[in-house]
Amino acid sequence: MRLRFRQLQAFHAVIESGTATGAAEALGISQPGISNLLTELERQTGLKLFERLHGRLVPTPEAEMMHREIDTVVRGLDHVTQTVVDLQNKQAGQLQVASQHSMSFGFVPQAIAEFAKSRPDMNISFQSQYSSKIQEWVLSGLFEIGICEMPMLYDTLHVYPLSVETRIALHPDNPLAANDVLTPAALQNEPFVVMGPDHITQRRLRDAFEQAGVPLNARIHSHLFKNLLAFVKEGMCVALLDRFGVEFDYDNRFVTRRFDPPIMMEMAVITSATRPLSQLGKEFLELLLNKLQPYKADGTPITRAK
Repeated sequence: MRLRFRQLQAFHAVIESGTATGAAEALGISQPGISNLLTELERQTGLKLFERLHGRLVPTPEAEMMHREIDTVVRGLDHVTQTVVDLQNKQAGQLQVASQHSMSFGFVPQAIAEFAKSRPDMNISFQSQYSSKIQEWVLSGLFEIGICEMPMLYDTLHVYPLSVETRIALHPDNPLAANDVLTPAALQNEPFVVMGPDHITQRRLRDAFEQAGVPLNARIHSHLFKNLLAFVKEGMCVALLDRFGVEFDYDNRFVTRRFDPPIMMEMAVITSATRPLSQLGKEFLELLLNKLQPYKADGTPITRAK
């Protein structure tokens, strides 16, 4: 089986946009062209890749698996193409940053905006993704700097670790909002919206409740801190969240309180250990570490792990 890259590119664009029209606009080809490429791909693979639902193309489980495998390849070619364009246009440089989701809605864009003020010709590549994918992207050279959650999956990355204390988020009408600090005993009757069972904050939250001898009422499970906060805003649940997800959300439908015992989220800024940082990357890394310093729970300087 010899799959053409254009087929994979069209397939990737449809999943990213959700429609053939959006994919056509992204790739600069006609909608029938996208449809033909998908038809060829389904015929060659023998797989049904999409179902149509309310005008959108919904990927099948087989398509989701294929997308995970080709995502880095397609983004890699896009990265090469952009680099060639930058060289042709003599761009002043490109900042390449990838971040886990909760920091991508406020903290990292704010840091990039501050950095870009004195660099009007700088080209910026920024993506948010799950932490394992961010490590893969930095390892492969798609991005120079990544911000992710631990644990580290590769030993060829430079790691600047930091522990960030989490917070309990709850609706302001909740009577428990009158407390400055909340404990498992105080929260034993409160429904929680929690991350998946494999997430470190979920495991540590369960451990804290078990050690206190009270049940954890996990009513809703989701996969992004932003999703958890959305349920809190509706007054359905309380949630344990990282500070980046709440401090850059200015909605008045939630408040945060400290949790005792404190639960830390282990995070890291990462760069490749096998290729040098660009001068632009070095300068942004310094700014980023300075802006992250106040979040480090123990107050010690953020330094590269040995």
